[in-house]
Amino acid sequence: MDVDIDRLELVACTPQPIRRGAFNPNVLLPFGCATDHLFSAMDDFINFLGFVNSQLHTRQMPRLESLLMPANFSSVVSEYMNVTIPKYCSSLARNTYHNGHPDLLPAGLFPNNSVQYSHKGIEIKASRYLKNWQGHNAEESWLMVFVFDSNRPNDHTQPKLIHPKPFRFIKVVGAQLEQSDWKEQPRGDTSRRTATATILPSGYDKMEANWIYRDLDGDEKEPEMPDEETTLH
Repeated sequence: MDVDIDRLELVACTPQPIRRGAFNPNVLLPFGCATDHLFSAMDDFINFLGFVNSQLHTRQMPRLESLLMPANFSSVVSEYMNVTIPKYCSSLARNTYHNGHPDLLPAGLFPNNSVQYSHKGIEIKASRYLKNWQGHNAEESWLMVFVFDSNRPNDHTQPKLIHPKPFRFIKVVGAQLEQSDWKEQPRGDTSRRTATATILPSGYDKMEANWIYRDLDGDEKEPEMPDEETTLH
């Protein structure tokens, strides 16, 4: 391996730290959640990923974000938040119902913190994209999206040739969305694409107006079209 690339790989094993000053002091969060809880959960993920990637590097293995398919790594980020936010916010609990909605529930509201579907709670998602998020259904719920930047498995190939870079959270946004904030996109008769729903500008504007965390570079660009990774599972 090229010496410079190996050095960059080692540096990229340590994610960028969370900046306390990047949280919005005026954000409105539901169900007793606070920015301190989110800081701690995000910081936990940074420590987790740094530990895993450093260990992988000692065996000359790819970092986790360079190893997993993009959609799978996004799921790792969101699932880690689902598990860790209740660790710091006692008023929220993870929904123990398999594939239940939403991900986080007001603690004690439902027996065993388990419900197949409810409007009460917070749905947690993660994406590399700044907008154009999609879901499988038009849901009425409080949605929180963790947007991050990281490498992908094919970054080192032509024509991309993207150098190793540390993982970093670039923004978190959230708001109460209604079904009218979504647009259904059914699958065509000959398409193999999963049926989805896209957040309309009305929903995006609500979430941006209630931004939670921002640590963007000036050269960050909005994607023109989402890919499979942006689907909110």
